[in-house]
Amino acid sequence: MPKGEPSTEPREAPQSVEAFRDRLLALNGQLPRRLQQCADHVATHLDRIALSTVAQVAHGAGVPPSAVMRFCQIMGFTGFAEMQRLFRDALSRSAPDYATRLANLKAGGVGQPSTLVAEFVEAGRQSMEALARDLNEDTLNQAVATLARARTIHLAGFRRSFPVASYLAYVFDKLGVAAVLHDGVAGLGHRSSLRPGDALLAITFAPYSEETLALASHARDSGLPVVVLTDPPASQLAGIADTILTVTEIDFGAFRSLSAVIALALSLAVAVAARRET
Repeated sequence: MPKGEPSTEPREAPQSVEAFRDRLLALNGQLPRRLQQCADHVATHLDRIALSTVAQVAHGAGVPPSAVMRFCQIMGFTGFAEMQRLFRDALSRSAPDYATRLANLKAGGVGQPSTLVAEFVEAGRQSMEALARDLNEDTLNQAVATLARARTIHLAGFRRSFPVASYLAYVFDKLGVAAVLHDGVAGLGHRSSLRPGDALLAITFAPYSEETLALASHARDSGLPVVVLTDPPASQLAGIADTILTVTEIDFGAFRSLSAVIALALSLAVAVAARRET
């Protein structure tokens, strides 16, 4: 065992992000230089662990990937995948399930369909106003420039994001822009269709889709530019995206429509097509 390194005796892995932080704090100053670099980097980028690769963590810490794996073991995990799962599970628990949302609406006395329509219309109106108010024009222009240069635009969006991705595929086709929709049908990811000169437009909202994250990481590792359309704060996506467009959807009863997202996606598609023709 290297001098100064904590005991490698098996220990139980932290069962929560809070317990992970506590163990990091307890180990502070007790680790060899490279493992301390890992600890310092992870401590200041906890929000990125769920979405980063071993290579990205190693690069950020300035250590070889083997040091990251060793750090995971010191923390009590079998490897990076197990440590990452802790943070991804925390993301997946951040929103109530649909049965709970429906029960909450019933408990709130919302019974008339017309009332629901009015509430969702109001949520949509607020979402559109927030988009117009908070839109970062520089980021939007950067996304348009990136996608306009692409030979082919790959579109990825699963679960709640799939309507947005499929609508973009339809719009790009009508506008004469080459695009590939990664729909995951039959478990096919179409990763082999990614080529140099292409770009990926990924749509995902917290808790993020594993399929979308995996494709975005693969595209980034392959040297392709990645544009992500998501909800704020999106700091956890920084490790896999070149450009991040955020849009806030106001919810009603924890249900969120796609009104503002569709508006932004349509604007992005039309702007890309117009830029390619100039």
